[in-house]
Amino acid sequence: MGKHVNTKTYEYLSDWARENFAKGRTEGRAEAQAEGKAEAMAEAVVTVLDARDIQVPDELKDKILVCRDFDRLNAWIAAAATIESSDALLDEEL
Repeated sequence: MGKHVNTKTYEYLSDWARENFAKGRTEGRAEAQAEGKAEAMAEAVVTVLDARDIQVPDELKDKILVCRDFDRLNAWIAAAATIESSDALLDEEL
C-alpha cells in the first residue's frame, strides 16, 4: 500500500497550499465555535424554562436543541425568562 501523508506534520511547499490549508483550518474552527455557541444558547433556553418549572414537550425541546439560528435563540432566551407557557415559544413574532 502507498505511503500516507501525516497532515499534522506535513509542511506544504507552495504559498498557495499553505494559505489555503490555513484558511480551511480557520474556517473549520469558526464553524465549530459557532456550532458550540448555538448549542450552548439552545441549552440555556431549556435550562431557564426548567428552572422556572415550565414544562417543555419533547417535540419542542428537540426543536430548540437543534436550532442554530442565533436571532431565534436570542429571542427564545429572552422569552424564556418571562413566558408563562412553553407554547409561547412557538409564536413566530419572537
